[in-house]
Amino acid sequence: MKKMMLGKIRGILSAMMLGVSLLLVIPASAATGFTENLNAANPSMFYISDGWANGSDFGVAWKASNVEFNNGVMALRLDNVGCPANCLGKPYASGEYATNTKYGFGRVEARMKVAKGTGLVTSLFTYYNADPNVNLNDEIDIEILGKDTTKLEVNYFTAGVGNHSTIIDLGFDAALDFHNYAFEWSPTFIKWYVDGQLVHTETGSRGPLPTNPGHIMVNFWAGANAAEQYWTGKFVYPGSPVRAYYDWIKFTPAS
Repeated sequence: MKKMMLGKIRGILSAMMLGVSLLLVIPASAATGFTENLNAANPSMFYISDGWANGSDFGVAWKASNVEFNNGVMALRLDNVGCPANCLGKPYASGEYATNTKYGFGRVEARMKVAKGTGLVTSLFTYYNADPNVNLNDEIDIEILGKDTTKLEVNYFTAGVGNHSTIIDLGFDAALDFHNYAFEWSPTFIKWYVDGQLVHTETGSRGPLPTNPGHIMVNFWAGANAAEQYWTGKFVYPGSPVRAYYDWIKFTPAS
């Protein structure tokens, strides 16, 4: 009888542990969506990158002081204050804002006014990388280069493999006013939108689509080295700070 009872207890405990493990592996996309109005920093949902830098293609170090909130708008400010000595050897400092949680399938969108200037990149993207020492990132990108702010560049990476870039003619200058930029991500497609209009679709025909939930991120930076030479063009600091603006960021999980 005791053995039977012990067996039942073990069975119940095993079922409970299985339930806990299943809860732990549910991706963050199972959570409800959000609309972040960017009235102020929101550390419960977002972190501000500070005191570090990306690789050699980035000409900026991230500083918390370069993320500004005024009148319901967040500005990412690029300047040369204290650089390169206090910018990890980079010539400029700028800002990056990202969710604490990873989000999966659904719709990511932001209302942005981008920065104009050769060498600059204004972005909205998702990012996943299990090992920062190995370039196996999953990523979905919206990027507008300052050298031609009438063009939108979309891209995706799966396990570090990209080369899915597509350039889209916006029909307006994205540096002159705010516009809505979005992408919808599902297991079978990624669809990009501008002001609610579908502008591009990827179905995996050019390479597998990403599958891992990622942080929703925005950043503003100047290219360097290979990026400067082959993509962004060379940035020349105009003598005063340059800013990219974000009115809101939103995520809606897939049904």
